[in-house]
Amino acid sequence: MKVNDKAKTIYHADTLDFVRVAIEYCAFLEKSQGRGREDYLDKMLKLLPLLYLKAQLLPQVESEGDFLPQGKVTEDDYNFIRRTAFDILPDEDQYLDVSYDTGMETDETQWKSLSEHMADIYQPLRNFLAVYQDGVEDCMTDALWAVRDNFELYWGDAVVDAMKRLHHIRFANDGDK
Repeated sequence: MKVNDKAKTIYHADTLDFVRVAIEYCAFLEKSQGRGREDYLDKMLKLLPLLYLKAQLLPQVESEGDFLPQGKVTEDDYNFIRRTAFDILPDEDQYLDVSYDTGMETDETQWKSLSEHMADIYQPLRNFLAVYQDGVEDCMTDALWAVRDNFELYWGDAVVDAMKRLHHIRFANDGDK
C-alpha cells in the first residue's frame, strides 16, 4: 500500500466516524461508575447499534503485521469496566442464551454475562484508540486492520449479544409500568 493510499484509509471519513463512536463508547464506560440504570441503558442502546454500523463501514485494509498494536488495556482496566457494568445491572448481568447449532441441528444453551460483553467490546476499541492517539500511520493501518478483523471474529458478536440483552432489560418489563 502506498503512503498516500494509507493516509486515505486511516483518515477516511468512515474511519474517523468509527473513531468518534469508539471514543464515545470507551469514555462513557470509563465514567460510568455510579451511573443510574436508566441512563446507562439509554446510552448503551444508542451507542452499540451505532458502533456496530460504523465498524461495518470501516474500509478494508491490508496489514503487513509489522506494527500490530500491543494491548494497552490492562487486566485491571478490563476488570474495572466489567465491574462497573455489573454494579449498574447486577440482577440482569448473567443470562442464559439459547442458539441453534446448524451443524449439529440442536439447540445450545450457555450462560453469558452482559458486563463481560461490555468489557470485551471495550478492550479492542481502547487498544485501537491508543494507537490512533499516538498518530504513527504505519501503526494506525495495522490497528485499523486488527480492530476490523477482531470485529468480524469476536467483538461484533459481543455487540449483538449485548444489544439483545439490553433491549430485553429495557423493554421486557415495560408492560409492568
